[in-house]
Parts: sequence; C-alpha cells; structure tokens
Amino acid sequence: MKFSGADAVPASGGTNCSALFTDFYSLTMAQGYWKNKMDKRAIFEMFFRRHPFGGGFSVFAGLETLIEKLRAFSFSDDDLAYLASLGIFENAFLDYLGDFHFSGDLWSLDEGTIIFPQEPLIRVDANLIESQIVEGLILNTINFQSLIATKTARVWLASGKGSIMEFGLRRAQGEDGAMSASRASFIGGAAGTSNVLAGKKFRIPVLGTMDHSWVMSFPSEEEAFKAYADLYPGKTVFLIDTYDSLKSGVQNAIKAGRTLAEKGKNFGIRLDSGDMHYLSVEVRKMLDAAGFPDATITVSNDLDELIVETLTRAGAPINTWGVGTQMVTGGSEAAFSGVYKLAASEEQNRLLPRIKFSDNPEKTTNPGVKQLWRITDTGGMVVADILTLDDPADPDILEQGRRYSFWHPQADYRHFYHTIEGSVEPLLKIRIDGGKVVFSPPPLAEIRQKVREELDRFDQSYKRILNPHIYKVSVSERLRTLKLDLIKSCLGEL
Repeated sequence: MKFSGADAVPASGGTNCSALFTDFYSLTMAQGYWKNKMDKRAIFEMFFRRHPFGGGFSVFAGLETLIEKLRAFSFSDDDLAYLASLGIFENAFLDYLGDFHFSGDLWSLDEGTIIFPQEPLIRVDANLIESQIVEGLILNTINFQSLIATKTARVWLASGKGSIMEFGLRRAQGEDGAMSASRASFIGGAAGTSNVLAGKKFRIPVLGTMDHSWVMSFPSEEEAFKAYADLYPGKTVFLIDTYDSLKSGVQNAIKAGRTLAEKGKNFGIRLDSGDMHYLSVEVRKMLDAAGFPDATITVSNDLDELIVETLTRAGAPINTWGVGTQMVTGGSEAAFSGVYKLAASEEQNRLLPRIKFSDNPEKTTNPGVKQLWRITDTGGMVVADILTLDDPADPDILEQGRRYSFWHPQADYRHFYHTIEGSVEPLLKIRIDGGKVVFSPPPLAEIRQKVREELDRFDQSYKRILNPHIYKVSVSERLRTLKLDLIKSCLGEL
C-alpha cells in the first residue's frame, strides 16, 4: 500500500469503515458542539500512562492501519438511519454527519518507535467535531497493536533475539483481533505467523508444522512422520509429543530423518508439552548421537517472556519458539493504557493551551501543542526524550551543543541538566495534511527492523524483563512554566 499527497481522505468508498465505530458520547458531544456553533479548531494528543507487563519500554504500532481506516471513515445512509432511530439526534445534525470525513492534520511518531509514558504518540489538529469523533478509532487501533507489538518484542528479547513463530489465531479476540495481532507481532519481532490471511494481506512469512491429529490419523507415528516427510521434504518439522516424546516421538523422527538425509534435506522436531528444558536437552543429545547436529528444536505450549527467558538463561538448546495465546492476547495485561486528551483549542482566533487538572497527579496532562525530541550521546545511544512546546511563532527548539535543564513531567522540583553532544531528533511528523495523506508507509519488514535497531540504542537496563530501569522522559523549562501557571490558575478557581 502506498499513499501520496494527492490522496484525500474520502467521505465514502474504499475500505469499509463506518464512523459509527466511535463511543456514543463522542456523537452526543458532537451534536452539542454543532448546536452551540463550537466547531472550532482543537488539538488532541494521544499518549499512554504506563508500560504494560511491568516493562521498561513499549512499541508504537498500528499507524498504517489507522491511516487506512481514516481514509474511509464515514457515515453511510444506513448508519444515519440507525442514528435517526435513536430519537436523540436532530435531522440537520444528521445531514451534517452525512458529509463527514476527516479533513484535519494528523501527526505521529514513526511506526516501530520505542515509546514511553506521557509522550505524545499522535497529534490531531482538526475541528472539534472531527477530533472528537475519531477518538475511538485512534485509541482502539493504536492501543491494541502497540500492546501486542510490545509483548512480542519482550518475548524476542527474552529469547536472546531468537526466532519467534506467532500462531495465536485460534485464541485471538475475534477475526479483527487475530489479523491485528499477526501484524503487530511481526512488527514486534516475530519471524512469521500461522495466520494465512495475515500472511497474504501483510506480506508476512507463513509458518507451521503439523497438528496431533495428523499423527493420530495414521496407523502409527512412524507412518505419519514418513508421509509428512514425503510431502514436504524441504520443510519437515515433526511434532513428537503425541504419544511419548522420548520413547517414541524422537525415535520415529530420527527414522524419518534418515530418509530425508539421503535426499540432502534437514528436519526439525517440535515439543508441545512437558518439561521443555529437560526434554529439549534430552532430544538434543539423541539427535546429535544419531548424527543430526543440524536438526532443529521448536517448542510451544503456552509460552510467555518469563518462561522463554528462564529457558534461554538455562541454556536450553531451542532454535525456535512457538508463541500463541500469551502473545496475541496480551496475556496478563488486557489493554494498553493509551488516552486521548485535549491539549489546545481556539478562542477568538487564538490557540490556547488546555490542561486536565486531576486529583491524581499522574492524570494531570501536559498542556499545549507539543513536539517530542529524542536525544542521543556521541555513541548513538539514547539518553532521554524531551517534550517541548511546538509553537510555529515561537518554537521551543532543542539544539546540539547547548546545555538545558529538563524537568520531571509530574514533579516540578525534580530535574537534571544536560548538554546535547550527540543527535537531537524531533519525532512527531505530519502524516495527514488538510485531509490529504502525505506519507508512504514503509514495508512491514522495514518497521520490524526499525524496532530491532531502536532497541539496540537503549541501555540493557531499560529492557530487563523484570524490574527495568525507568527511562527519562522530561519537559522543557518553558513547558514546565506553562504547566505550573495553568495549575495555579485552576487552583485559583477552586
């Protein structure tokens, strides 16, 4: 898929994506804005509040999917008829929705960027009604794919950057959940997927071995393995735990493997139950003793990053990890904590910063239109991310060679000083400009490679599976001052 600047976001046509895919309050508020002639310019930002899985990093995913859906996000005649049947929306407002399409600007990070709490991932600059109606679509798309990409990256790191096979289709949350999970898993580091439709749509390698039913359908395990080897001599992996992994499975795999060896072909075995460390060690010994040192070992059975890391550190001789349920569902973490908040709005031809001031300090937002900068040292390792104000008239720009004071986003007394000696890069980039898509999404394999390269630029302490170090996300002096001034203003009204 390739987008160009000539591609306007259409009011209808293309991929079917009903604008009813939004929260009901978005439409009730939208009618209120329309009724009160408040369809003014507004800036919303999506960010998230905490890393899932108790981790030290997350992965930004879902951007291309979001853009594709936004291009076709509209109300059909049938959609409008349904809204009319609810008896709450005026006919004139429904006529307004009949012409709805996203005509604003959308900024975002590159897909595959390593991200941290409080950072703006997406900025929407549009009229208030458009900005409100697209909220649900943005959060649903980015939250789920970022969750799964993050989970997969953790599994990949836990394996020692090994080969991860995603096969969670049968346990995913419905068809869309399975497709989105396959895409996000590949971004996060999976080598391929069992989901054939995802393989076709996203150009992901499709992978798979055999099921126990194949072995059980033959008179004997040996005959089942021989038949499979005859069919797929170049891609043979024997599932050896149908009856007994060591007493029969690996023995019969070796017999079938000898026939393959005569044809110059290698083979592998898969373990799907039992003690994976003990069994993989014993299987490796038996394969080596039989003269098959290159035969591979794949394991599955409800794996997650903690199990994978334990087996990796124990030196289990495993070549490929088959991960399904725990990866495509998020496992112990049900959702990504992304939120969508108003950062600025227009009043009397002036764009004014807005802040959500909460009883919970961590829920108090950072006001104003912002840019996110990533600072590296002279060796290319990432040092910190900084939020600044992004005012075209007076931009808060970071420059190499200058010394700055950077402040904690929530605590006004915590700060550090830093002289930028390496690179400093603005991360938010324009993707949709006035309703026209102005970027070409890279191939999925390129996004996947970006994740791997970015992870290499972060110190290992941030990537620990357990008890990771907290990465510095800070705000500039000007942004801190603006935030404190607005908080004081809010307190003055209490």
